[in-house]
Amino acid sequence: MYQDKYLTCRDCGQEFLFSSSEQEFYAEKGFTNEPGRCPSCRQARKQARGEMSRGGMRDSRPRFTAVCAGCGGEAVLPFEPTAGRPVYCRDCFQQQRQAYGRY
Repeated sequence: MYQDKYLTCRDCGQEFLFSSSEQEFYAEKGFTNEPGRCPSCRQARKQARGEMSRGGMRDSRPRFTAVCAGCGGEAVLPFEPTAGRPVYCRDCFQQQRQAYGRY
């Protein structure tokens, strides 16, 4: 059904193979557009954006520490805590959610 074809990369201008198996994969996933970049340019673009793996960008966010209002241990937060508002470590936060019926 599908035949191998060569496409031109929009970044580097080199031709790359868009194989029949790749075309079949694209069709199974519902992708309607052909790839515009060769595999090496796609990889370079992902690395430049910091997406080396799923959630990779989350790891680059700044982290803040505070004293947990529940157990007194260290709480690592993805936001800067506001003075006068309680913060909780992961375990205490989960307990708070369950206590108030929020899952």
